Amino acid sequence: MEIERKWMVKGWPEKKLPLLFEHAMRQGYLCVDPTVRIREEARKDGETEYILCFKSGRGLVRKEIEMPLSREQFLQLEDLTGYPLIPKIRRTYQLQDGLRLEVNHVDQGLPTEFWYAEVEYGTVEQAQGWSPEADGLGEYLSREVTGQPGQSMGAYWVQTRLSGGCAEKSR
Repeated sequence: MEIERKWMVKGWPEKKLPLLFEHAMRQGYLCVDPTVRIREEARKDGETEYILCFKSGRGLVRKEIEMPLSREQFLQLEDLTGYPLIPKIRRTYQLQDGLRLEVNHVDQGLPTEFWYAEVEYGTVEQAQGWSPEADGLGEYLSREVTGQPGQSMGAYWVQTRLSGGCAEKSR
């Protein structure tokens, strides 16, 4: 189960927060409803992981199953997508109460590039009770899009990679 809130943001946070990790990622979709996603996560100072993820539902609470892939499996599934994967840089910052802020810069340098942030929670009550102001992020996290149609990475994949239709490859 994934309990997560999402915000559209502009740039990295200006408030000085402890940086835990930075990853260069690439992700693509075999299906968007329900979500079947592959992701390559290359840690800036470490190893690269390959992940297969299944998600269902919308909004604050979603079912999520993740499993590791070998590099070879990832490359085979990447080829099956038939489209260029979405690159993004993710920085993960430590917040109070053990929470983490994940800020993502997507498709850097392209006309469609954008930024978003997410916080995952242990319970629905924690998610509903947490306020960005508690961590001095009220202004930065002012545009919440949790559960809004068209605000998922799967929707972005469809808009930017499949805009010509599934039969028309963009490679």
